Amino acid sequence: MVSKRFVLKRLLMLFPVLFGVATVVFAILHLSPGDPAVVIAGERASQEFVNQIRSDLGLDDPLWQQYIRFLGEVATFDFGQSYQVNRGTAVSQILVDRLPITIELALLGQFAGLLFGLPLGILSAVKQDTWTDHLTRIGALSGISIPIYWSGPLLILLFAQFLGLLPTSGRIGSEYFVEPVTGLILVDTLLAGNLAAFQSAVIHLLLPVVVLGIYQMALLSRMMRSSMVEVIRQDYMRTARAKGQGSKITVMKHGLRNAFIPVITVIGIQFGSLLGGAVLTETVFEINGIGTLLVDAINRSDYPVVQGTVLVFAVLYTLVNLGVDLTYSVLDPRIEQ
Repeated sequence: MVSKRFVLKRLLMLFPVLFGVATVVFAILHLSPGDPAVVIAGERASQEFVNQIRSDLGLDDPLWQQYIRFLGEVATFDFGQSYQVNRGTAVSQILVDRLPITIELALLGQFAGLLFGLPLGILSAVKQDTWTDHLTRIGALSGISIPIYWSGPLLILLFAQFLGLLPTSGRIGSEYFVEPVTGLILVDTLLAGNLAAFQSAVIHLLLPVVVLGIYQMALLSRMMRSSMVEVIRQDYMRTARAKGQGSKITVMKHGLRNAFIPVITVIGIQFGSLLGGAVLTETVFEINGIGTLLVDAINRSDYPVVQGTVLVFAVLYTLVNLGVDLTYSVLDPRIEQ
């Protein structure tokens, strides 16, 4: 059981991190070369539009006033409006529409990595220095070495162009329309009771999830193997086997929980990298998530959207690490001390 004091302590530690990120995000607008209002509006924009942006963002106010106002708006998740990506639309609304798409991809990629990476790591550790171990390690090293921007197009060429088995882009077939409820296409199709649309969504998401899951699987299997090998050599594991307990029961009952503690850190860190990897994955597979939103906003110098997107990434990353800390305390209560 996690103590309330431990949870409160971890929550309080989040605020300095988020405050620092918000400060850096605020500086993005003011450290960029040129007049921010002109940069956002574009060189061919009318002077009236430039003045409107300057007024909306309060760029004529003293810098300290702009900073205080920005922190207040961030605290209420008010990031202003978009001037280029989706002109006139609140940034918070754009993020609400796009964020579930990226979260769905990240969760599915993480699930795929856990589903295959952990068992392979355990198997490799138990069968250390056998052909199973060597093949698993070679596969893991290959998976870590392959970048997303290379594996994505390669899988598209193989399964979409040559074999014609899977689609090249999108989240669902163009012939289907599903009313968004949660923003998660798999959940929404099930809620709508449209099994054909659900199958289409599964087929469309398969390649992006595989691309994200390959790296996760490879890294988690290596970490799990390393941690499990170290645990297997501990005295309490030898004692359990010496008392006549079967090797499988010993590994699963005594070894797995202790070996899983350092792996939890990697899972938390890698979930954050999955959100970053979504930028490349969504670009390759033309999925309109928060990753492509960030790229589009940067290309168009839509600073309010850039600021809001970066802050959302930061909040998600800190929340994931909070979850990691809480999981730590469940697996090893000594961490709370």
